[in-house]
Amino acid sequence: MPIRTASALWQGNLTEGSGTIRTGKGGLQGNYSFKSRFEEGEGTNPEELIGAAHAGCFSMAFSKALADAGTTPTSVETTAKVHLDKTDAGMTVTRIELDTVGEVPGIDEAQFAKLAETAKQNCPISRLLSPGAEITLTTRLTS
Repeated sequence: MPIRTASALWQGNLTEGSGTIRTGKGGLQGNYSFKSRFEEGEGTNPEELIGAAHAGCFSMAFSKALADAGTTPTSVETTAKVHLDKTDAGMTVTRIELDTVGEVPGIDEAQFAKLAETAKQNCPISRLLSPGAEITLTTRLTS
């Protein structure tokens, strides 16, 4: 398997500085700052990138689980809400809420939810993050 890379450039001090985050192959690039991370400023932040990675990984893992069960999805869309909280150890990602909506012919809600939970457990990004952060999952099946 290839090794994936990303980079970040930060210039200046913590509160007045700014930077750029870039994925290795140039697929994503974004500006970030203290305000975009800890307030409501323009730009991205590491937590949004973690959310994007988790949503993407989970959606792929869930799609595979559905196909392996004989119900290939028309679509799987996942949103990840990443909670960054102040703890005794400092700023920490404490919780990630995954919310997934799938259009999957020939499956019922119970099987859909069961396969989603399995995908959550088996997604490589979930496995990376679950020792330190609580990961919750809500599912919704559309027709």
